[in-house]
Amino acid sequence: MERKNRRKAEVDQVILWLTGYTSSQLKTQVELDVDLETFFSQAPKLNPSIKLITGLICGIRVENITAPLMQEIRYLDKLIDELAQGKKIEAILSQS
Repeated sequence: MERKNRRKAEVDQVILWLTGYTSSQLKTQVELDVDLETFFSQAPKLNPSIKLITGLICGIRVENITAPLMQEIRYLDKLIDELAQGKKIEAILSQS
């Protein structure tokens, strides 16, 4: 992500906003190298605005994904993709 001129702090901010983890909890999850299923199942509280995230990721509308874990993963993909495209962090989190 940093090679696309985005800072790790911005990526972390998106993850924290989405999952409810604190910075130290996120660091622990990374250090433990948990899989995505564990990462999302242990998330303190998914942001209630998560359902406002819409759009295409990998050619699929995120709001139409029926498998809960896959939808959570794609929500994160969508936010990170918008960040990578140069959208300001404030705009990403305020629209969601």
